[in-house]
Amino acid sequence: MLRAPDVASLTPVPCPSATFTVWTSAWLAGAAAPDDVLDALAPWADAHDVQAADADTARVTALPSPGEPVSSVTFLLAALRRSAPRGPARLVLPVAGDARGLPGPGPFSQQAMSAGEGVLFAEAGLGIVPTSVADGVLRWTVYPVADPGPPPEFVALNQAERELRDQVRQSASVLTSLGVARHRPGVREEIAAALRARPTSLWPAGMPGQPLRVLQHADEVEAILAAASVDEPGGALSASAATARREALRPIETAVRVARRAAVAEAVRILAG
Repeated sequence: MLRAPDVASLTPVPCPSATFTVWTSAWLAGAAAPDDVLDALAPWADAHDVQAADADTARVTALPSPGEPVSSVTFLLAALRRSAPRGPARLVLPVAGDARGLPGPGPFSQQAMSAGEGVLFAEAGLGIVPTSVADGVLRWTVYPVADPGPPPEFVALNQAERELRDQVRQSASVLTSLGVARHRPGVREEIAAALRARPTSLWPAGMPGQPLRVLQHADEVEAILAAASVDEPGGALSASAATARREALRPIETAVRVARRAAVAEAVRILAG
């Protein structure tokens, strides 16, 4: 008999690292099965492979070194079980000028900054970064993290949601001030199409409603940001206008990242108990 998946809902997910952070935390806490983790990652790529970043990390984790045949997520989960039997995962979403959540300098911080995402297992001294290495193939590279850095910034989910709602209103006014809707009458359809194109994945049963709602709002705002960042057809912004647009959108982009981190952290707190 086939086992029904222990899941809550099929909804858009911001990035593969968010999926991995929530599901591995639930699995390490005994609230999910390994197959559930694999099923949740499936929408992100046809194939997922795993590799250690260097020989020392390979020895510690029993994962393949660079140049050796790659392993699978199943073996990665086993390595995490040995290294961090109940240590919660932390989602990081760094960009230039905003490295909150990253540990000290090192290969993980560097690669997570380059990818714009990653998963930190501070108690295990490991960090994981997903990157696309071929069409339909996502590689999860495991890095050593000698110094986990300071405790992560705590942002109450209510505060993050309130700030995101404010930014939703502000994003609408930014679109108007930039003339996006006037010059591109189909912009609303563009935003809707962008949301439909996002990968959808399963969340664990017991996933709280507020984090799901915040993640959905963050997706909507990010789609608006993408529309606002595109030059009007047939035209190009002047350097000063482009700079003004970047400055107008930057606080909204920050609110999206803060909201996503807060939503995932709250989900991990509840699921990992």
